[in-house]
Parts: sequence; structure tokens; C-alpha cells
Amino acid sequence: MTKSRSTLFLTLGIMTAFLSACSNPANSGTNVSAADGPAKDAGTDAKPVTLKFYNSSGTFTNTEFKTFIADPVHKRFPNITVERIEPPSGTTPEDFFTSGADPDLIYASSTTHSKLINLSVLQDLREYIKKYSFDESRVKPYLYNYAKGLSNKGEILAIPFNSNQHILYYNKDIFDKFGVPYPPDTQMTWEQAIELGQKLTRTENGVNYIGIDAEGPIGLAKSLALPIIDLKTNKSVLTSPDWVRVFNIAKLNYDIQGYVGKDGKYVYGRDEFMKDRNLAMRPTWLANMVGPLEELRQQGLEVNWDIAPIPTFSEHLGQTRESQVHTLSVSNKSKHKDEAFQAISFILSDEVQRTLSRNGRVPAIVNPELEKEYGADLPVLKGKKVQNVFVGSPLQEHTFHPYEIDVQKYVNEAAKSIAVDKVDVNTALRKASEEVDKAVERFQKNN
Repeated sequence: MTKSRSTLFLTLGIMTAFLSACSNPANSGTNVSAADGPAKDAGTDAKPVTLKFYNSSGTFTNTEFKTFIADPVHKRFPNITVERIEPPSGTTPEDFFTSGADPDLIYASSTTHSKLINLSVLQDLREYIKKYSFDESRVKPYLYNYAKGLSNKGEILAIPFNSNQHILYYNKDIFDKFGVPYPPDTQMTWEQAIELGQKLTRTENGVNYIGIDAEGPIGLAKSLALPIIDLKTNKSVLTSPDWVRVFNIAKLNYDIQGYVGKDGKYVYGRDEFMKDRNLAMRPTWLANMVGPLEELRQQGLEVNWDIAPIPTFSEHLGQTRESQVHTLSVSNKSKHKDEAFQAISFILSDEVQRTLSRNGRVPAIVNPELEKEYGADLPVLKGKKVQNVFVGSPLQEHTFHPYEIDVQKYVNEAAKSIAVDKVDVNTALRKASEEVDKAVERFQKNN
């Protein structure tokens, strides 16, 4: 074990020991249903309980944690305190749990669900769903069906927390600077969006402006809910017609004159949009940008931006990309499973989901009235075209193969070869497909 890895585990161990010391045994005879009607508290005589919260993936700011998790749970259950574990930057779920960490609540998305399942740290929630009369019908089907599909044994390992949908962010100042009309409030095709981006890709006063980064093949594939590996055959599907189509759209983006930098830069993300402010359009997750933009506003730094519907392929107009499912789970290492599930149940109430919606996240529950309040309490969304968040029906996120995250690098390498080295699409995909198949075989042998 390297010195840096030993230091990481020691740091995590100290954090875990500290949080465990803050937690006392709890009275588990509490009850709360997912409905908003009267429910028993944890009890005025119950001993204090500290639930440790671990974010395994995705953007979840401390402000959001306090607003959506810690404050409402403590208000509803005065004896319960939720504390966030913040491992050192770069800590993987494998590192975290190998260190001996024992959280109670786990926040996750598709980028870590498979890892958490492989680590066998998620509690099957079926007995708690029954015990506390959790109304599963209140959860949006396209979210809950994904969550239920995480297990092939019928287990319920996660409860959807919010629907992380895609939108098109755009910098109004760049459009104004070059006299180009803003993106429309109706869906564009990817070809139309890239054509618009071409008009904004230019160099002015030493600044290289990029019209649009369509998020590359990985992002574009979400418009068609494409997997990388077939779940049944364990083989790459990268040479399929749909993936060829996705890569050809990415190539259109890369081939815009001035898009690829002199240093070979071909990926432009949050920093270019928020800090450098040389990226005119960025299609990405709501959660990836709304919270950070609000934190930037609080620092006195505001971007003149707005929202348009996410582009898609021509035959899918009226649909958006896959909605990433952010979930809450109970760790099977938790000593407070009842309290942890009750906290999740309350977070799925209309009350908390309304707070979530008013502060910039799309609720997980079926209640159209809450979506009408979207963004109402978040200053950075004041005056924005928030109605464009709800243009189109989200696709259900595809079920990730256990090794899908691990092999995404081969898709990105193929994208780079097309963008920078000008390799043709078919050649790049054949190579990537072969690399994926070899990697899956290696992973299978090592398990």
C-alpha cells in the first residue's frame, strides 16, 4: 500500500470514528409513511441519533445538503441529526468502504450504482417499505423502474431522490456579442444546435469562443438511451448503427473550424461556461450547473445565462435525454436502518420535494403542482425560462452493465482520435469496441 493510500485510509478512519462517537443507540420504534398525513415522530423520549451521509457521486453542494436533507429531517425528527462525510477529493467508493467507513445514508447515481452493488453495501429496503407503508406509487415510474432494475433478485436497493434532467444552458452575452439569436424555446435537432454553435465559434480579441460542446459521444448517446455493453452477451455494442450515428454527430461538432484548440483541447465544460465564459452553449444535467451557478452568484459573480430545451435526434423530438436518477439508499452497515429509512421516506414527502423543486431540482414524486414551483426560491433562477426544463418527456435511464463506467474511457479515447487525430468514425469505433471486449474479459477473470 502506498503512503498516499495509507494516509487516505487513515483520514477516512478518523472521520468515521469521530462521526460514530457522535451517534448514540436509537429507539427504532418510530414510524413515518411516505404520505404527508400524521405520522409518529422518532419520539420525544428517543435518544439522539446521528445519521452519516455519504455522497458517492455527482454534484451535491453543501447548501443543497443542508436544504434538502439535514434541515428538513432534523425539523421533522428533532432527535435525528444528519451529518455529511466528506472524504478527500478523488476518493472512490472502493477506497471509502475499504477504509472501514460505515455511513447510514448513501446518495448515488448511475455512475456509482454498479460499484456500490459490487461492494455489497446497499440494504434491501423491501421490509422497510412494508413496515413503514411507503407508497411506491408516488414515485415517477421512469425513475422507480430504473431503481428497481438495479437488482436482478427483486431487491429494492435505492429510492429515487430527484430526476436529474438535461437542459441546454446558453450564455446570452456571447450571443449578443456576435448578433446571433438565442436558442429557441422549442427543441432543436442536434444538427440545428451544431449549426447554431458554428456561428458562435470564433476568435475575438485573443479569446477563443466555442459555440457548443455537445458533450461528446457519451452525452449524445443519452438521447437514445444507449448502453456500451450488452447485458446479456457482455459484448460491446459500439459498432451498432445508433452508435455510428452518435459519433457522426460528435464529429460534426469537432469539425467546426476553430473548435479544436491548438493544444488539442476538444472538451469544454463547466469551467469554460461559468468561469472563462467562452462557451456559448452547454447541454448537460440540471444538477451539474444550477447549484454551482447559485454558489457563484452568492460570491458576487453572475453569468448572463438562460435555459433552452435539450436538443435531440429528429425522430425523438418531444423526448429528452435519459433522466439520471439520483437516489438515496440505506447502508447495510448502518446501526440505524429504521431511522435512515424514515428519513428517506420523509424526504419523499410533498413537503420536502416541494422544497427541492423550489430550489432547482426536479422532484422524484408524481405531483405536477410541484413542477409549477420549480426554481421559485433559488435566486439564480429568477427570470430564467424554467418552463424549458419540462419541454419533452425524459427517457428512462438504461441499466448500466457492471463494467460500463470502467470502459467509458475507450469511448472517450475514440472521440479524441476523431477530434484531434482525424481518425474516421468506423475505424475509431472498431478499435474502441475491441478494447471494450478485452477489458470485460479481464474484469471477468479478475472477479
